[in-house]
Amino acid sequence: MKILNDEIENIIKNNIIDIILQGEYKLAVKNISSVIDKLYNNIPDNKRISYGRVHTIKLLSEYLYTRLIQIDAPVYTAASNIFNISENFKSKGVSIGILSFYGLGDYHKVLRYFKSAAADADWNMRELSAILFRKLIKKHPDAIKKYLLNLVKSDNPNIRRFVGETLRPVQENKWFYKKPDYSLSIIKNLFKENAPYPRTSAGNNLSDLSRQLPAIVYDLVDELAANGDKNSYWIAYRACRNLVKNEPVKVMDILQVDEYKYKKRIHKRSDYQGN
Repeated sequence: MKILNDEIENIIKNNIIDIILQGEYKLAVKNISSVIDKLYNNIPDNKRISYGRVHTIKLLSEYLYTRLIQIDAPVYTAASNIFNISENFKSKGVSIGILSFYGLGDYHKVLRYFKSAAADADWNMRELSAILFRKLIKKHPDAIKKYLLNLVKSDNPNIRRFVGETLRPVQENKWFYKKPDYSLSIIKNLFKENAPYPRTSAGNNLSDLSRQLPAIVYDLVDELAANGDKNSYWIAYRACRNLVKNEPVKVMDILQVDEYKYKKRIHKRSDYQGN
């Protein structure tokens, strides 16, 4: 699916790149939002569930980063200025996307922008910050692990949730399946999480891992369910939403319940008696 056509490329050159080179960042911000809308409008209706705003922002940020590097433009200066000026998630998201690529070479300079985006009042920015940060984990695993271990202790639940979401074992984080201790050593700091937002992320994380590492997640669920902490139990319960599909009775035994509910799906112990 090609949504970036010649017409939009010309608009990007004239209305964004050339404007950035002139230092007219406020105008660049306005034009970035307009291009994001054009890209989104090029997505077929039946593809917009899978390819939405996130896809357009990732596409435009990578395109801009590549072109700016090619002409030796001040990438970091441009992206940081756009980030600071932006008042909507489209242009701000593109700036954090550019910074995510810049951070592959120099992660130190971009961390504060991700932390700011993770605490943003706009849900879209919080989501984008987690998604775009994952490439930095893969590139700088040891340094970023230390950073996340510090960040997970933040007083801000949005930032704690950011930590959890950056560690979901999706796409760029699939290497966690071979090294689960990497993510779990950080996520375990959320195992008694009181705030719903980061607590949900912790449960989802374990649920994701269970797709390929059920034995490890079962051990964690057993431990969490038995330790007497209500928040730990909540995480254990949510972590079972994939496990229960294959072994409902085992899940209910661990959780000490006679039925397991998740959204509209209900597993009842009585349905499996005698099987």
